Amino acid sequence: MSTRSSRAAAPTRHTTLADVARAAGVVPMTASRAINNTGYVSDDVRERVLKAASELNYRPNMLARSLKGQTLKAIGIMLPDIANPFSAELVAGIQKELTGNGYSAFLATAHRSVELETAALDAFVDHRVAGVIVATRGTALGDDAIAEIVRSGVPVVTVGRPVEGAKVDCVTADHRKGAYEAVNHLLKLGHRRIGFMGIAPEHASNLRRFQGYKDALEEHGIELRNELIVGPESSPAYATEEDGYAAMMKIGALTRRPTAILARNDYTAMGALHAAQELGIRVPSEISMVSFDNTPISAHTTPPLTTVAQPISEQGSRAARFLLDRIEGRFKGGGRMVSLECQLVVRKSTARIAKKGRP
Repeated sequence: MSTRSSRAAAPTRHTTLADVARAAGVVPMTASRAINNTGYVSDDVRERVLKAASELNYRPNMLARSLKGQTLKAIGIMLPDIANPFSAELVAGIQKELTGNGYSAFLATAHRSVELETAALDAFVDHRVAGVIVATRGTALGDDAIAEIVRSGVPVVTVGRPVEGAKVDCVTADHRKGAYEAVNHLLKLGHRRIGFMGIAPEHASNLRRFQGYKDALEEHGIELRNELIVGPESSPAYATEEDGYAAMMKIGALTRRPTAILARNDYTAMGALHAAQELGIRVPSEISMVSFDNTPISAHTTPPLTTVAQPISEQGSRAARFLLDRIEGRFKGGGRMVSLECQLVVRKSTARIAKKGRP
C-alpha cells in the first residue's frame, strides 16, 4: 500500500532584495538604488542588478515601500463604472502612456455614489500613488475631495470635469458643441419635438450635452418640455443601459411622443433601442435617435446608431501625459485645459420625419 507524506508542502519562498544583491555581487542598498533608480549606481552595476532581478523573477514589495513612506510608481484612475465601453477605451489610452513610462494603474469605480467616489480617492492617497486621474462627473463633494488631494501634494488630472480653483489639469471633449450639432442634424431632418434621455430635468442644467441640446432648440425657437427630458438623478456615474431602457418605456407611454431623441451616450441608447423594440416603436421611422461617444458597439446595434464621436483614447493619453509632466517635475504651473473636437457620425438610426408625424 502506498503511503503519502503527512508533511504539508513547504510554502513557495519569494525572491528577496538580498537574493538579488547576492547574485549581482553587491550589497542590498546598492541593489535597491539600481532597481528603484534612486541615488548613483554605475551603468555596469545597474545592468548586473537588473539582470539578476530578471533571472530570479524578483518583484518589489509595494506594500513595504508604502509603509516606508515611498511613493509608488502607480496611478489611481477613478471611473464612474466599468460597464460602459467608454471606460475601457479611456483606460486603454491612459495605460498606453503609463506602461511606456514604467507606471502601473489602480482602478476604482464610483457607480452612483459620491461617498464611494471620495472614499476611493482617499484610498489612492493612503496607498501613496504618484498621481490620480479622475473621469467621474463633477459634484461639489467630489470637487472638494480633489482639491484636498492636490493640497496634499498629489497631482490630479480630470477627464471631462473641470475643477474650479485648484491646480488641476483637465482634458475634455467639446460635449456642448457635439450635442448642439446632433440636435441640429435632427432639426434639418424636420424634427421639432425632440427629447433628451439620460438625466432628470431638475439635474440637467450643468450637463454640457444637455446644454448643447438646449442651445439648438432655443436657436430655433423651440420650447423645452420637461416631459421629454427623462433620466435618473445626478450622480458621478454615466447614464446606463438600464437608464435608457426605463426612459424609453416612460417616453413610449406618452400620449404625444417625441419624433426624435438625443441619448446621453451610446450605452443609454442601447437600452432605449431594446425598449423601443419591446414596445413596437420603430427606429428611425417612428422615432429617430442620436447618441454620443461613438464607442465600437454603436456601429453594430440595430439599427446602427447615429452618434457623436469624441476622441476617447486620445483624452486618456493626454490626461496621462499631463499627469506625468507634473509627477516628474516637467510642469509646475496652474491648471491646464484642453478641449478636443467632436464629430457627428451619421448612420441609420435617424431619418427625415414622416409628414404624419409633424406637430
